[in-house]
Amino acid sequence: MNIAILASGNGSNFEALVKASNQKKIRSKIKLLITDKENAFVRERAKKNNIAEIFVDPNKFESRLDFDKYIIKILLNKKINLIILAGYMRILTPFFTKKFKNKILNIHPSILPSFKGTNSIARALDFGCKVFGVTVHFVNEHLDNGPIILQDSFAISQNTCLKSLAIKIHKLEHKSYPLAVKLIEDNKIEIKGRQIIFK
Repeated sequence: MNIAILASGNGSNFEALVKASNQKKIRSKIKLLITDKENAFVRERAKKNNIAEIFVDPNKFESRLDFDKYIIKILLNKKINLIILAGYMRILTPFFTKKFKNKILNIHPSILPSFKGTNSIARALDFGCKVFGVTVHFVNEHLDNGPIILQDSFAISQNTCLKSLAIKIHKLEHKSYPLAVKLIEDNKIEIKGRQIIFK
């Protein structure tokens, strides 16, 4: 498969996926990075790894739909088979998600459906959760709502702070995302409604 990664920030999940590809843990080719932030550090990671990167300025478009249509043109031109969101801080339009139905992955720092949206780690800590983790899921037109591919979790100790919890979450993300890609490229999953069936 040809993979495009959409990211907006630091890009640690981008780096983890590139590393998995370089180590042959996944066979798919990470062909392209697209970012909506000109100063996003993930662009430096792409350059270091000789991966094509494109910055698309959302302020140059009249609407979210126009922006997404432009991104879609790039993806189709590059013959992308799988789109991976890695800290991409934009909500995709229904037009985008339907165009690439079951071809877009997201990783969310919580055990969905709990703590959808932003600031999930801080909200879980404030809520007093005893167990926390990550979810890799397909993206549909609703926020953090697509069929769940896999989830992983760990216990939260009594004295855990936000910083240490975030570090644990990122480590788990870096393990879970390549695993989800591996399941897809090996044709190990089947989607039936909301259920992911492992073959």
